[in-house]
Amino acid sequence: MDKLLNQTYPFQLPALGFAYEALEPHFDARTMEIHHTKHHAGYVTGLNQTLEKLQEVRKTGDYTSVQALSRNLAFHGSGHMLHYLLWHSMTPGGKPMPASLAKAVEADFGTVEAMQAQFAAATIKVETSGWGVLAYEPVGRKLLVLQAERHQDLAIWGVVPLLVCDVWEHAYYTQYANNRGQWVAAFMKLANWDFAAQRYAAAVKI
Repeated sequence: MDKLLNQTYPFQLPALGFAYEALEPHFDARTMEIHHTKHHAGYVTGLNQTLEKLQEVRKTGDYTSVQALSRNLAFHGSGHMLHYLLWHSMTPGGKPMPASLAKAVEADFGTVEAMQAQFAAATIKVETSGWGVLAYEPVGRKLLVLQAERHQDLAIWGVVPLLVCDVWEHAYYTQYANNRGQWVAAFMKLANWDFAAQRYAAAVKI
């Protein structure tokens, strides 16, 4: 579906595709650099280390630590995947929604504006730390807006995330303090709906 699926172990921190200052004034360069080089990089490191430890567990046959390692695998793996999608979910100036995705959105939400309003509201209302997610659910063949807590909680298995917004405090606190709503409003101005449409087109073919 995209280059992420072509990554092989060990995983690597992907390039952003734009300069750290490219999303200003909505996303400041300092926050962007810390978010990418510290937080996302930390999830990549954690994912690789967890996979290494699981290899050792299988070799030794000692599964005492498998519960904690399984938890770490979900946490760091989800953190890596969602951050990869986040960098593609934003673009300088934003990109409008192509007609192909808009038609599907209208079928499932009534209007594009209604979906965007639900996405923003759900993202703002994520309890504690987490994400807002526009996703395609392939069994019902339906678009959904979901919340994800931490990284790995409250999703529906099998959905394909199309566009994601990070509302962990590290994503916005330096610039927006505790005003999550301001950050989500800024994100909506950066939203790359063309990327979401590309993922949707690939997802409906699966």
